[in-house]
Amino acid sequence: MAVTIDDIRGAARQLEGRVVRTPCLASPALSELCGADIVLKLENLQVTGSFKPRGALIKLDSLSDAEKKVGVVAASAGNHAQGVAYHARNLEIPATIYMPEGTPFTKVGRTEALGARVVLSGAGLAEARTAALQQCEAEGQAFIHPYDDERVIAGQGTVGLEFLNDVPDLDMLVVPIGGGGLMAGTAVAAKALKPDIEIIGVEAALYPSMSQALGMGSPAPATPGRGGGIGGQTIAEGIAVKVPGKLTQPVIAELVSTLVLVDETALEMAVQTYLEVQRIVTEGAGAASLAAVLDNPERFKAKKVGLVVSGGNMDSRLLSSILMRGLVREGRLVRLRIGIIDIPGALSRVSGLIGEQGGNIIEINHQRLFYDIPVKQTEVDVVLETLDAKHVNQIVEALIEAGFPARLMGATSLGS
Repeated sequence: MAVTIDDIRGAARQLEGRVVRTPCLASPALSELCGADIVLKLENLQVTGSFKPRGALIKLDSLSDAEKKVGVVAASAGNHAQGVAYHARNLEIPATIYMPEGTPFTKVGRTEALGARVVLSGAGLAEARTAALQQCEAEGQAFIHPYDDERVIAGQGTVGLEFLNDVPDLDMLVVPIGGGGLMAGTAVAAKALKPDIEIIGVEAALYPSMSQALGMGSPAPATPGRGGGIGGQTIAEGIAVKVPGKLTQPVIAELVSTLVLVDETALEMAVQTYLEVQRIVTEGAGAASLAAVLDNPERFKAKKVGLVVSGGNMDSRLLSSILMRGLVREGRLVRLRIGIIDIPGALSRVSGLIGEQGGNIIEINHQRLFYDIPVKQTEVDVVLETLDAKHVNQIVEALIEAGFPARLMGATSLGS
């Protein structure tokens, strides 16, 4: 194994005072919810909002003076870009970051604000990386790989070193996996400090690249129109990797117990749970470890489980959508279609009934012309804020009993 615990300890000494030594936080609320003793390693509080600056700094420190002078190049759609840019600026190293052409303006702006030159190239990360490597070859510059580099792996491994130093009695450690740099480094550190710890890696179900490469865990679920391949739109962009690291694979194969896949619904629910229960903001990749526990609580029951929260760089609009979808999923925000007779006072009676049942009307759409109903009748779509699924059912029953046919709209399935 190329990276050792001594390498990681050396990286920790280099990082001291130059990155945040993020806290480990016991979570009674999540523990009660999951049926396990949950402890969080909050890399979402790291400088730039993710664990990436750890490995980036160790790699940049290793460059010769000549390499630093000519500058470095990286390819990233977000967190790695900011990690490289942050430390390159502090070390006065010119940095160029290649990003896919569709990268959100906020990520481009954050990277440029840290002093890097951003070049948009290609439809995806693979094309951006190809363009970055071409510049490296043409200009003689160093390429800073996001995960497939021994020094980067050693830097990321300081997450596991800190976690086990702070919480040495963990039974299990759950870590998100993209290319595998964080997982590999953390696994080396954790197994060196506690050989009997069980380590579980978590991938987004749309990007099971490490699982497929190693033949570990469950096969990826089939996706309509695509089969069981790799790719698609995910909220866990930070672990949406099509080709896992070559250096990270043997480490993970040796030290990690299993890899699990979490789908988009599980990732959304984990992001929502972190915000509502723990009051912290995480990105999709950062919430993957909690998603794995929520998805299969029996596996973790009564264990002391460490969850690495790898990052918190979530787009505010996406976060808003996730939270609203969560309210719908839980029956706290619903849309009812209600039939009424088209006479004065009918709509007032409906709104009064809803109010009497404790529902809060958010929006009403009163449509007379385009529904296939008799001319003297109409239907209204009402968006309601409610307590839960049981409360929704009570409102619907009250409306029907009063002579107003009502039904739940949309794909949400509510339990009683």
